[in-house]
Amino acid sequence: MIESLLIANRGEIARRIIRTARRLKIRTIAVHSDVDAGMPFVGEADEAVLIGTAAASDSYLRQDRILEAARATGAEAIHPGYGFLSENAEFAEAVVAAGLVWVGAPAAAIRAMGLKDAAKARMIEAGVPVTPGYLGADQSLERLTREAETIGTPLLIKAVAGGGGKGMRRVDALADFPGLLESCRREAAASFGDDRVLLERYITAPRHIEVQVFGDTHGNVVHLFERDCSLQRRHQKVIEEAPAPGMDEATRRTVCDAAVRAAKAVDYVGAGTIEFIADGSEGLHADRIWFMEMNTRLQVEHPVTEAITGQDLVEWQLRVASGEPLPLAQGALRIEGWAMEARLYAENPATGFLPSIGPVERLRFPDGVRVDSGVVEGGTITPFYDPMIAKLVVHGATRELAARRLSEAAGGTQVWPLKTNAGFLKRAAAHPDFVAGRIDTGFIERHAADLVPPAEPPDAVVEAAASGLLPEAGGDPWSALRGFRLNAAPDREVDVMVGGTAHRVVPRRHPGVTVVEGVAFSGGNAFAFGPPRAEAGGTASEGDGAILSPMPGAVIAVHVSEGQAVARGEPLLVLEAMKMEQALLAPFAGTVALLKAERGAQVPEGTLLARIERSED
Repeated sequence: MIESLLIANRGEIARRIIRTARRLKIRTIAVHSDVDAGMPFVGEADEAVLIGTAAASDSYLRQDRILEAARATGAEAIHPGYGFLSENAEFAEAVVAAGLVWVGAPAAAIRAMGLKDAAKARMIEAGVPVTPGYLGADQSLERLTREAETIGTPLLIKAVAGGGGKGMRRVDALADFPGLLESCRREAAASFGDDRVLLERYITAPRHIEVQVFGDTHGNVVHLFERDCSLQRRHQKVIEEAPAPGMDEATRRTVCDAAVRAAKAVDYVGAGTIEFIADGSEGLHADRIWFMEMNTRLQVEHPVTEAITGQDLVEWQLRVASGEPLPLAQGALRIEGWAMEARLYAENPATGFLPSIGPVERLRFPDGVRVDSGVVEGGTITPFYDPMIAKLVVHGATRELAARRLSEAAGGTQVWPLKTNAGFLKRAAAHPDFVAGRIDTGFIERHAADLVPPAEPPDAVVEAAASGLLPEAGGDPWSALRGFRLNAAPDREVDVMVGGTAHRVVPRRHPGVTVVEGVAFSGGNAFAFGPPRAEAGGTASEGDGAILSPMPGAVIAVHVSEGQAVARGEPLLVLEAMKMEQALLAPFAGTVALLKAERGAQVPEGTLLARIERSED
């Protein structure tokens, strides 16, 4: 077994690998950029090496610095995780040339499956079904146009070196083909340095089915069944599950056997994923599922396969890289129950899923959920890397139970002050069509109006927030009788500002709402609340003098200090967002009792920046 392992990655996957390596008594080495110095994965590794600045091109993509870190720490092996250098054949070769163990696919397999046209040609030779289309070397406009006419519309133009949704164009009318082809080639050249394309039939109700495969150096290849990754937004996976809904045993056997043939065709070693596209318009059928591409690495969604098989795929990787045979033969692998994974992102669904960056002041997850996360409470989401906060993974005896648990897990997640897609995930997992298995890659776009939570807080949140403004009840019965008066109505109304809107309500506690200082959590959504304040000009209300940021932005000026006397309307500080400046003014004459704003700080919407105490008359 490998005794020391350098992890050439960061965040969630680095922590995931460290967890298994620690159990196997393998010493771990983390490499990190300067902005990641305080991240959990750095502290959890046995050793850590700084390899560059925040830009991935100066750190996590620097092969020379990673190899130097391996030499300096005496690492025996390198695990690339996923993303960054995980599918870089040159890096795989450099690792082996340096006398180190590469915990990944062989360089030859990475190259063989790296270009979509060459990969499809190889799959055809191996008897793996591929989507009807054109894979030829003749890239002239005339030839491509003729092939497009033969395939018919709708069709897809895809960059042969594409990935991540880039270099793809859908053609619905042949008259649009030349313009879309030019656009696709331009993007492909800019993104991948290769403007070659292939054409394939566009599937109108596509399902994204992928099969987990594993090979060893002894010639063994097995599959660990399929996953369904059809819930996507802009070609990025959002919710994944295993097994695939509607997959009968005969179809499963056909698809998984084809995946094993595909892996054997390239002498595959290690963890890999064979991705298929299925025409789901009439359910899943073996003759309507075609090879799409291969990912020559561990996938983000590998935990759902682990959940249904009871296997640790990182351990499998490490054992195979150490020269051991696969831990289990095909006949010993079984599917147990159903698993689902949702990707929790720091992004705002209400603004088109724009990323949300900044400090993570509160990060709580419900019990009974596997959480693979790269950040912890007190950490920061920076603008330099993917804004994924965590993966929420659930397992149940049935698909319906797994869906319910996933919805509950997303709904019970608490993140502040960052915006997240937790409420969106809760709604997606609870949607009747999702629960019924009526899914394809257009699900999110089709149901967007149902999935994006409304901006306005529900009544229960407003009432619970109002209760959060009242003094906490003490241990005696008289303190518990807040608002109690003889010969008077038992309830009294309270003014409260929730999510930027003023309300007057009767305070009430609600079991589905968690209230902490200044924040109410419900259904995966978070709402800032406080005493009413005026919106115009950024002034506070005639209430407690709290100055909250009216928008996410940067503090570009601070004009006051704690203890300073200020006049009504006096500028306190200035925020800048989207090239617009907004001065925040004193709501009344008084003293700066609290100042939390610092020049240059990035602050989310609703952040408490200062508090003014009213002057005595």
